[in-house]
Amino acid sequence: MPLKRECFVLLVLSWVSSVRAQDENRVVFSLGTFQNVSVPVNGTVQAVVSRIPANVSFITLQFHTQRSNVTLSYFQVLVYGFSVTARDAGLLSTLIPSQTTLSWFLKTPDGSSAAGIGVILPYSSADPVPGACNQEFALEIDPNIYLQYNLFETTITFAPANIGYGRGEVPPACDKDTGSSTRWRLVYEVYQYFLPEGDLSEQSLISSMERVANVQNVRDNSRKVMSLSSHDRTQFSFNSLPGQGVIFSVIVRDPLLNTSASYIPVHTYACSFNSTLDGCSDLGRASTKVFFTLMGLAGLFVCFVGHRFFKCELFCMGFGFMAFLFFVLITRTTTLEYDIRLALTALMGVVGGVALVMSWWRFGSVMACVLVVGLILGFLVSSIAFFTPLGDIPIFHNDAVFWVVFVCIMVVVPLFFIRWPREGNIVACGVVGAYTLVLAVNAYTYTSLSYITLDVLKRFLNNNFSRAFISVPLQDIDFILITVWVVLGVSGIVLQLYREKSRPFFPPSPYVMWKQERERRKTNVLDPSHHKPSLSTRILGRIRQLTRRTEPAGETTPLLF
Repeated sequence: MPLKRECFVLLVLSWVSSVRAQDENRVVFSLGTFQNVSVPVNGTVQAVVSRIPANVSFITLQFHTQRSNVTLSYFQVLVYGFSVTARDAGLLSTLIPSQTTLSWFLKTPDGSSAAGIGVILPYSSADPVPGACNQEFALEIDPNIYLQYNLFETTITFAPANIGYGRGEVPPACDKDTGSSTRWRLVYEVYQYFLPEGDLSEQSLISSMERVANVQNVRDNSRKVMSLSSHDRTQFSFNSLPGQGVIFSVIVRDPLLNTSASYIPVHTYACSFNSTLDGCSDLGRASTKVFFTLMGLAGLFVCFVGHRFFKCELFCMGFGFMAFLFFVLITRTTTLEYDIRLALTALMGVVGGVALVMSWWRFGSVMACVLVVGLILGFLVSSIAFFTPLGDIPIFHNDAVFWVVFVCIMVVVPLFFIRWPREGNIVACGVVGAYTLVLAVNAYTYTSLSYITLDVLKRFLNNNFSRAFISVPLQDIDFILITVWVVLGVSGIVLQLYREKSRPFFPPSPYVMWKQERERRKTNVLDPSHHKPSLSTRILGRIRQLTRRTEPAGETTPLLF
């Protein structure tokens, strides 16, 4: 009898503990209210919402984490086609008549713990149904935005929506007709929301997600990138910004009923928190920091005294010109590691700098060298032009149009150098030299200004980058660096114009001066150096003296007469 009593007590205790565990892993949501959710190790959390109003036809649940993937499922046991796994995951559930309660299940795919925020949003029968015409992904109705990124571009894809319908009604056909009474009347709007620069904290992401969760918040706080009809593709590419948090949102709008619904927002930093190489916490390589720090110091020198020390300026400009071209060439044609490519780029940059200096030293053609400097300034000016919203105009997504316009702007700038070579050279020193300081700062902390030239470099290296939208945010550090760039550039230009106003336009070529001096000595017979043998004759004579054998002297006794 005591044994049976003990067994009964153990059964009761186990039942109580299981009930308590289920209560601990059960989270009750309120419609439209964010809820913090923690998924335990090897555990499952049940998300429950009750008291659903009768005018609600469908509901979306979205759950967001910063680093861990989470699986959302309609059932506690995972079934293919009824669950989704992502950092930004969502499910859409249509309701049946008289239904007031709904539940979903959350777990991690690897059994680890995870924490994030979730929210449940209600929609009426007049609102469009996001992802209801899905024919590509596993879920029957998929409101998720699928994101992929690489070094160059970030691509988002989502399933088409359908027009709204009430509880218990048959969903309208997706592709039976293309009239105004079908889903083809729907319009899609794509938005971007940029997190604070350099802020990789989880709290920043959570607060930002709360600002873009529903339709009205997205419109109030995000930047609209584009609008498209139901006949357009639902896949878009954007410029990858490693280390910069970006949230992408899509709103589907029914222009006939003036209603809208939101897809599940998705975020990216274009880097991995779990990678030990090129992770989000270690984006700057030591080799990159050394390279751009030296470039920044050289740029400051060129900015303030580049024209005064013309040979040094030519070396720095030739270095940058050749290094850029060689980096593009070696990256497109080889698979070498980044550090090796950067070392070879620096080596070829030195060769380019020496070649430009020697071309001026040997031939004395100042105009040819200054035109190279003008092309570098033209490249920067053209890059700045396409860094503005001009670069996102659809016509410039065509490579042929882009490169023709880019090169035209780049070539026009050096034409001013023909008329004002000294002033143009000094302006190039100030503008280009000051910008290298921006690149040096970017090696240590994120700044959007580096993408002025980086976007053009990406377009050189990636054939598909032309389709990407390249807009980037300008935040506090960018405005500070713009001010520093302008102040340094203007100061360097004014200082050099003041110092060089009483000096010759350009220093003479040493080789040309030597040739002129040699001709002068040949024709001036009064010059003592005119009667002096040439350097080559003196060297050959000295060699003969050293190699000539000494003849015996013979009798040395003086003769007596």
